[in-house]
Amino acid sequence: MKYIDRIYGEFEISEPVILEIIQSPEMQRLKGVDNGGYLEPYFPKTKRNRFDHSIGVYLLLKKYRASLEEQIAGLIHDVSHPVFSHAGDYYFSNGSAENQSHQDNSFEKYVRKSDLPKIFKKYNIDLEYILNDENFPIKENNLPDICADRIDYSLREILIFKIGEKEDVDYLLNNLEIKDGRWIFYDFKCAKKYANYFRMLNKIYWCDLPSALMFMTVRDYMRYSLEKKYINLFDLYTTDGEVLSKISYYLNRDERLRYLFDRMNNKIKVKNDSEDFQERIVCKSRVIDPLCYHDGRIQRVSDINLEWKEVIREEIKPKEYFLKFLE
Repeated sequence: MKYIDRIYGEFEISEPVILEIIQSPEMQRLKGVDNGGYLEPYFPKTKRNRFDHSIGVYLLLKKYRASLEEQIAGLIHDVSHPVFSHAGDYYFSNGSAENQSHQDNSFEKYVRKSDLPKIFKKYNIDLEYILNDENFPIKENNLPDICADRIDYSLREILIFKIGEKEDVDYLLNNLEIKDGRWIFYDFKCAKKYANYFRMLNKIYWCDLPSALMFMTVRDYMRYSLEKKYINLFDLYTTDGEVLSKISYYLNRDERLRYLFDRMNNKIKVKNDSEDFQERIVCKSRVIDPLCYHDGRIQRVSDINLEWKEVIREEIKPKEYFLKFLE
C-alpha cells in the first residue's frame, strides 16, 4: 500500500498486521472525527482528522525505526476518541477538562471490546504489551517532554494553521533523533524553534478563547441532544458528521436546540469577563521543554534559556475563561 502524507512524504506500507489495522472499522471511523473538535466556525478551512494524525504517528515511529509493537501502539493510540475529540472531556460527565484524559481513560476498555484483539491474535501480537504505555516512551510520555504523538500533531498543525512552511517542518524533522528512548534535537536553535512553534499553537489555537467557546458550546449541544434522546451513547462513537446529521432532524422542531446550535456555530456574541459571567470554563494548556545537544551534553531548552523555565511554569497551568453570551 502506497501512502502519501503531507508531513513525511511517500511511504510503502507492507506489514500485513499494519494494513489490517488500518482497514479496521475502528481506524476508518477516525476519518470522520476532527482532531480539534469543532473549530471550523472559528478557524475556517482548518479541518483535520484523527485518522491522518494516527497514520502520521505510525509513520513517524516507522521513520525513526521504532519497534513494530511501538508502531502499532502509535497507530491505534486515538481509536477511543469520541466524536469531536477532546470535546468529550466536556460532554461526558466523567470527563476532565483540565487534563483532557477521557480518551486515555477509556482506551483500554474500548480496544478490548473492539475487533483489534482479533487482529493482534492473528499476527501473534501481545495485546497486554500493546496496552501498556510504559513500554512505549517514544510514542507517549508526560509534558513537558516531547513524544511521537505531540510531534506529529504539532508539525501537522504548523502547516494547517499556516504559522510555518513545509521547509520549517522538514528542518525540525531532519534535526531530530531518538537516543535511549528519548527524542533529542541536534542543537539548541532547532529545539527552541520547535518549542516556540508549540507555544504559539497552544496560545492561539489549543487553549485560547475560541477553544473554550467550542468546548463549552459543543458540550451543551451534545448534552441537550442526549437528554432529549435525539442521539444515544452509541452515536458518540460514530463520526462528527453522523451525529450532526442525526441531530439536525430536530433543529426546526426544538427552539432550544436551535439556539444551542447557533451558539456552537459562533453566531451569538459572547464576552469573557471574570466579573460578569454565566459559566467558568477551563482548558488544558500544553508546553514543551525539548532535549537537545548543547556544549557537548544533552540539556533541556530551559537549562540553556532560563526564561523558558518561567514560560513552562505559566503555560502548563490550565487556562480559565469566564463566559457570558449576549442575547
